[in-house]
Amino acid sequence: QVQLVESGGGLVQAGGSLRLSCAASGRTFSRYVMGWFRQAPGKERQFVSGINLSGRITNYADSVKGRFAISRDNAKNTLYLQMSSLKPEDTAIYYCAAAEDLVVLRTNPNYWGQGTQVTVSS
Repeated sequence: QVQLVESGGGLVQAGGSLRLSCAASGRTFSRYVMGWFRQAPGKERQFVSGINLSGRITNYADSVKGRFAISRDNAKNTLYLQMSSLKPEDTAIYYCAAAEDLVVLRTNPNYWGQGTQVTVSS
């Protein structure tokens, strides 16, 4: 089992920045690829970004490319999402997830956090 706990959400004005964190405990963090998803009210949960075991390979949804940056610190068992140039349409609950590989991450992650709310005001 892997337990994931997100933090860092909040209310920010458009154009601002936030950094989300996801603390992992349980099985070895460095054995899992990690990612961020988000779910806006009335919409399905969508993939935001993913990162491989070492942190050298990352990918992003087109809607956040160039504005968000995912990273991980395997020594601290923590995943991050640096969000910049935030827009009102980024408002959502943000979830971190863990999976055995990047394909599984995009389709059916093994573990989910409880989510953290991000609200961007115009």
